[in-house]
Amino acid sequence: MGQPFGMTLRRHRRSKGLTQEALGELAALSTQAIGALERGDRRFPRQDTVLRLADALGLTGQERADFAATAQSRKGQLPDEAGQPVAPISQLPSDLPDFTGREEHVERLMTSLRASEAGGVPVAVLVGGPGIGKSALAMHVAHRIAGDFPDGQFYLDLAGTSGQPRDPAVMLGELLYALGVVGGALPDGLPARAALFRSLLADRRMLLVCDDAANSDQVRPLLPTRGCAVLVTSRQLLTDLAGARHVELDVLSEPEAHQLFAGIVGPERVAAEPEHAAAILAACAHLPLAIRIAAGKLAGRPAWPLRLMHERLADESRRLNELRLGDLGVRASFEASTDNLPADAVRAFRLLALLGPHTVPGWVLGPLLDRPEADDTLDTLVDANLLSFTGIDATGWPRYRLHDLLRAYADEGLETIALDERRAAVRRLLACWLDLTVRATHKLEASLFRWPVPPAAEPPIAMSTVTTVLREPRRWFEAEHATLIAAIELAARWDEDELAWQLTVAAVPYYDQISHYEDWRRTHELALKPVREKKNLRGEAALLRGLGQILLYCDVYDQATANFQRALQLARQCGDDREAFLATGGLATIDRVLGHYDKAEKHIRSALDIAAAGDDRGLEAQMRNGLGMVLLAQDRCDEAQENFLAALRLCRRIGDAHREAVVLREASQVFDRVGETARAVDFLEQALNIFEKLEDDRCVAFTYLRAGRVHTRNANREPAVTALENAVAYFAQHDNRMEEAECWQLLGELDARLGDVVSARTKLERSLGLWRSIGGADEHIAKVSSALSSL
Repeated sequence: MGQPFGMTLRRHRRSKGLTQEALGELAALSTQAIGALERGDRRFPRQDTVLRLADALGLTGQERADFAATAQSRKGQLPDEAGQPVAPISQLPSDLPDFTGREEHVERLMTSLRASEAGGVPVAVLVGGPGIGKSALAMHVAHRIAGDFPDGQFYLDLAGTSGQPRDPAVMLGELLYALGVVGGALPDGLPARAALFRSLLADRRMLLVCDDAANSDQVRPLLPTRGCAVLVTSRQLLTDLAGARHVELDVLSEPEAHQLFAGIVGPERVAAEPEHAAAILAACAHLPLAIRIAAGKLAGRPAWPLRLMHERLADESRRLNELRLGDLGVRASFEASTDNLPADAVRAFRLLALLGPHTVPGWVLGPLLDRPEADDTLDTLVDANLLSFTGIDATGWPRYRLHDLLRAYADEGLETIALDERRAAVRRLLACWLDLTVRATHKLEASLFRWPVPPAAEPPIAMSTVTTVLREPRRWFEAEHATLIAAIELAARWDEDELAWQLTVAAVPYYDQISHYEDWRRTHELALKPVREKKNLRGEAALLRGLGQILLYCDVYDQATANFQRALQLARQCGDDREAFLATGGLATIDRVLGHYDKAEKHIRSALDIAAAGDDRGLEAQMRNGLGMVLLAQDRCDEAQENFLAALRLCRRIGDAHREAVVLREASQVFDRVGETARAVDFLEQALNIFEKLEDDRCVAFTYLRAGRVHTRNANREPAVTALENAVAYFAQHDNRMEEAECWQLLGELDARLGDVVSARTKLERSLGLWRSIGGADEHIAKVSSALSSL
């Protein structure tokens, strides 16, 4: 019968000096040929194949005869002497009976596994974070596609997140054993086993499922040859696995989550308490593992109302404790991911929990870790699916977010970082936000509210980040305004009063330019709490003055006056001349609008003294313009014109285009008043061109209102209607009731002049309602009422 086949090969390897890989190829060819004969497959003539193998081994004489005898002996060891095909291998774990949704992912994976790869094997890698349902989806797809692989399906648990990922050589031994390679026929070493495995599968169609891969190195030796396919699941992106097609998995959609939950708990219970069911799914963040645990607990407690589970999950601090059932646990699943991370990545992951549920740009990791850049750590977290990529923002930067349950888990880990280290990380990050915000506003058009302190000479972040911000500052604000609010919330939460108010005030030029009053108000109210608790007088003065400005814009004059007065008092108390100037200017504007011209002029001249003392030409131009408006209201046209033109010269001298346009707009009134209509229209067109170029929609609207007044007074109906309709659309949207009321009043008066009584009445009544909602508008109410009564 000869010696055992494996012993024969090893003996000849030693005598002939064959390598492990060469031995593996020869053993595979032999086993393949003999296996074909055992199945009755005559493509491999026994004698020719055996002799060819003997020649390949360099055997002669008696050695050649012994080898042939060994091969002949294998025939008698077969369980089926009739030569029938052996049963296909089927190692797949069961498919979940309640598998839900994922139709798109199923189709993508099946398409990838069926793809014909030239010279290679189709490899699909299913990637996702912990608890996302990768294994369940892989099993579902494997069962769906099993018919495409009639020779069988292998399954391997690679234990990539266990802390001790399995050795590919050991796993190849298991695969070869399943293929009938036993005892001494199993070669030593990874290369030989991999070669034998490939050779044995050369004429078979088999599916290999590799679950929970740690990295590409663990998977690569397991890849079979063409005709087979491999489905891999991993928490890591396996970007260096050549030819692999990645399918990334996210949490369930709302309908899918509801379907899975109802399928376990029971549709009747869900239908009876739909609000609590939705709250449970939200607390589980649509994570399949969390949903299965919560639903499993409820299924095992049929007397429990869903309300009780909702209440247990409502407390974020104990949520992970609740999401545990038997050997299933969300926390344990998360721990398996973080246990394999470098210490720096774990620290970054935990510190990210400080930022809450908001999307963030990748640069935030640098200041959190006290490094200019931390792209390597960012990549580690993304590759481990602990930090989710959410998209590209308006500046072209990728943005990231911690999944809600991962954030709760990261927040627990913050306790391992000393409190003073956490506070230092928060301060560094807020300082970076402040630095970028100041730099960005200095690249916007000049603003009366621009933070006067220049940006830091050496920012604590990479210059590439600064360059991106400065390239398109307005787009940066568009992308980051929500995150800036979150940064102010963070500062308030940590009682960082100085950073809170400075960051808040620094962003105002952007809010002012786009008339984003809601964010403007919200940030100021957020910062005001820690500022007052710390008795930060300068910060309180700036915040109250900012709130006063919003109230002024919204025509809430009583509250605006109170805020400006308190801000002025605090500014004088702490010696902040700039805030005193701005508060005084706000009071002057209110007095002018309400017709208190003497008081307005007094405030303005006081503000001019402050500007002169500080040699601030920008502030002086602002007040000269305001003084011109007050003088014009008193029909002191020569004095008004003198101040308007002085303001215009100052603006052009300092290159302040925005303030120049404001002066042009307001100065147009004095020329219209004295009959220089053409010059008035020219000033308005110049102002409109500047505002449109700067994309300042609010100032564009006010300029249209001024143009509407001029054209109405001069009976130019078509340009008047066009201008007023453009203006009123903006004012109605932004609750500028005084300006909206004037627009409707002017439009109504135009219709009345043309005899369109019905339209005139409608517009004048709308104007009257708005004027009545504004305090101190008696003169306007009387005028509109008179116009209505005359129709």
